[in-house]
Amino acid sequence: MERKNRLRYAAFIGLGAASCLILGFTFGRLAGEITPQSIEGASDLIGLSFTPAEKDSMINTLKNQLNNIENSRKIKLDNSVAPALVFNPLPTGYSPSQEQHPIIWGLDEKISLPEKDSDIAYMPVHQLAVLIKNRQISSERLTRIYLDRIKTYSDTLQCLITLMEDSALEKARSMDAELASGKYRGPLHGIPYGIKDLLAVKETKTTWGAMPYKDQMIDETATVVQKLNDAGGVLVGKFTLGSLAMGDVWYGGVTKNPWNLEQGSSGSSAGSASAVSAGLVPFAIGTETLGSIVSPSTRNGVTGLRPTYGRVSKHGAMALSWSMDKIGPISRSALDNGIVLSVINGEDAKDASSIQASFNFSAKNDPKKLKVGYFKPFFEGDRPNLENDKKVLELLESQGIELQPLELKTSVQAGPIVMMLMVEGAAAFDELTRLGWDDQLVAQHRNAWPNLFRAARFIPAVEYVNLSRQRSLLIQEMHELMKDYDVIVTPSFAGQQLQITNLTGHPALCLPNGFNDSGSPTSITLLANLFDEEKLVMLGQLIQDNSDWQTKRPPLFNR
Repeated sequence: MERKNRLRYAAFIGLGAASCLILGFTFGRLAGEITPQSIEGASDLIGLSFTPAEKDSMINTLKNQLNNIENSRKIKLDNSVAPALVFNPLPTGYSPSQEQHPIIWGLDEKISLPEKDSDIAYMPVHQLAVLIKNRQISSERLTRIYLDRIKTYSDTLQCLITLMEDSALEKARSMDAELASGKYRGPLHGIPYGIKDLLAVKETKTTWGAMPYKDQMIDETATVVQKLNDAGGVLVGKFTLGSLAMGDVWYGGVTKNPWNLEQGSSGSSAGSASAVSAGLVPFAIGTETLGSIVSPSTRNGVTGLRPTYGRVSKHGAMALSWSMDKIGPISRSALDNGIVLSVINGEDAKDASSIQASFNFSAKNDPKKLKVGYFKPFFEGDRPNLENDKKVLELLESQGIELQPLELKTSVQAGPIVMMLMVEGAAAFDELTRLGWDDQLVAQHRNAWPNLFRAARFIPAVEYVNLSRQRSLLIQEMHELMKDYDVIVTPSFAGQQLQITNLTGHPALCLPNGFNDSGSPTSITLLANLFDEEKLVMLGQLIQDNSDWQTKRPPLFNR
């Protein structure tokens, strides 16, 4: 059914002509006038009731509003144009430290080069960095190892959109030449990596995983990619994401979980997590709005870091929710994520929501001195994976850390505030809905973007603003709850913590903590105060230095 006919049908069955006209999706007007009866139909959708006199009084105002809306739609807005209203996650009286100290990674210089390429492919960044710096392996050879694995396995995993073989090999050779001349850019010098294909790179397509954009070319390179390239990183490919950053279904198929090819990789950083898990790259860049780093990191058994909102520039990234989108690394270890974050961190004049803050990791700091809390009720009762979560607490206690119990309680409910994401997503893809392009998306079920974007048109602007005000209260409450702790340990999906911390902008580190009864990976999550990611890396490294969960490899790809 064409978009105009579908909306006429909607009006006919009772949505009301006013709701379709005022919030409508077509350039032309629908049949019918704004009347008291159509206003009544529209008001039902937003839970309000007006007297006959009030409805009559509104008619001329609503006609003017409709004209204004129609005129405003004549202005074409690219997805890259952000709202003038900029979200700031900083609670009252708080500002992040900007005093940057030299970073001390404490890397083990005594790393041996494995004989098998597959063993090299599964090495973490912090070990590969030593091998390259000591010239035990060239960037070109390392890049070829990963390129070969991508060409061998990416079709099976349905995780790749663009292979960048020629430019990757050219960059790798230049990094080898620089090293031979005595120039070393740091731990990412010569290290191959991949990105989620919602990040723009000049002269490559940026598909956003969605059919309407599968041939899209954006004439710029995202700030994150530029920073990684400047640090010596070698971009080898652009990996899949669920269409418009939801799930693992994209226009080319379903990205697979290397541990179970009958299962999707979860999303929306599906390809990034799947590729890291299968040893196709040592790290990849993902994004999270409401779980898109945490969820695929869990499913694929890798380590994902969701930075504080505003720490990493979003310039050059597809916007889904300007007030919730965050960009972060997915890798084999907490330390690897810290290395990547130190490069992509920083304020960017091209992103008004970016915030300058220091990242002061030092291997000399003792993680056992951190004050660590845990959400006690989430570790009680009987639920799947509870024993794996408890093992993390036991590990920390065995290392001499005294765990402080606390509860996650807020007076503000996170669920309704998530409607802000829906409104912003509907605005970011306004034309997709109004022009009917959403019919081209693969996923068309009730909880897929096409339906959610349509429904979001009926969330009043007044409610969006009031939800934003509630979000301010939530930010303050979470700050008061967390400020007395360096790190809080939580099951990754317990309660509302994932929703809450994405809304408040708090950073999270998701790391493997074993497997469930069906052999699929499970995870635990560490939370920290705003801009305290170095503490997440410290505690994550302590956990991973004293366990082997993150070293496991999916058997089908361990060759």
